[in-house]
Amino acid sequence: MQQNQLHRFAVAPMMEWTDSHCRVFHRLLTKRALLYTEMVTTGAVIHGDRQRLLGFDPSEHSVALQLGGSNPADLATAAKIGEDFGYDEINLNVGCPSDRVKEGRFGACLMAEPDLVAEGVAAMKRAVAVPVTVKCRIGIDDQDPEVALDALARAVVAAGADALIVHARKAWLNGLSPKENRDIPPLDYDRVYRLKQAMPRVPIIINGGIGSIAEAKRHLDHVDGVMLGRAAYQEPWRLLDVDPELFGEPAQYPSMKEALEALIPYIERHLAQGLRLHAITRHIIGAYQGVPGARAFRRYLSEFGVKPEADASVLLKAMVAVTERATEAA
Repeated sequence: MQQNQLHRFAVAPMMEWTDSHCRVFHRLLTKRALLYTEMVTTGAVIHGDRQRLLGFDPSEHSVALQLGGSNPADLATAAKIGEDFGYDEINLNVGCPSDRVKEGRFGACLMAEPDLVAEGVAAMKRAVAVPVTVKCRIGIDDQDPEVALDALARAVVAAGADALIVHARKAWLNGLSPKENRDIPPLDYDRVYRLKQAMPRVPIIINGGIGSIAEAKRHLDHVDGVMLGRAAYQEPWRLLDVDPELFGEPAQYPSMKEALEALIPYIERHLAQGLRLHAITRHIIGAYQGVPGARAFRRYLSEFGVKPEADASVLLKAMVAVTERATEAA
């Protein structure tokens, strides 16, 4: 999304899930959401297989590259590589609480080093022309969120950050697992609202525990944008309402059936290149979550989509199973 929009809607990065195939599927559901890559470390970007790590389908635009790192020079180099690959935004992760992240001195542990984060932002801003944003928590461990969040926000904004995405929970790096950090620390949306009141000119996007587009709309009364994570991945049908409900534009495909049919050519193209069907269909298991026939859809994909010879017809037959169950339910 462009920075001059009245508000933003974004689909959050999820480690080992929001790969390019997932983003292509999500893009069929909403034209306007900003899609994020999973976090990629600066070391991987600089020294790894860049095409495998950073390559993406042109249909994914607008798409942001999320980086993990703390060395300003490396962040600048990785950001420039990302910009050259065509990413529309570079995002610095200061919120991931995993052990690997902590050991590597990136992610949520950087909430304790706002000046270093600011140095990284400033270096990236000098290196690229696309927006540079920061995703953080409201604090970590025993930090006071009133102090910690303000300190980080003011430091990175002074360094040139174009927006701040705030997961409205603390991260407990000592005592909670990464999985527990997604649910156990209590949500504090009001703290994010207060940040927006204190920094009215800075785009503030809220994240954490938001389960529907209706909830997103309520948050937009207080902040500039909303990011959905697990709700978007586990129940992707919710994304069909993003364009009409938040942007006043018709959905590109008004039903999940039409969106999945539009995915078929993409699937066939990648199968012809040697990809296994499951690499794509694993991201659409929840397409009909909560709809009559959802279980039949999941079961068919889970049973037949993993077979080596599986092709696009498996998805089409799974969709027929949904229709049959829905008809029976009616």
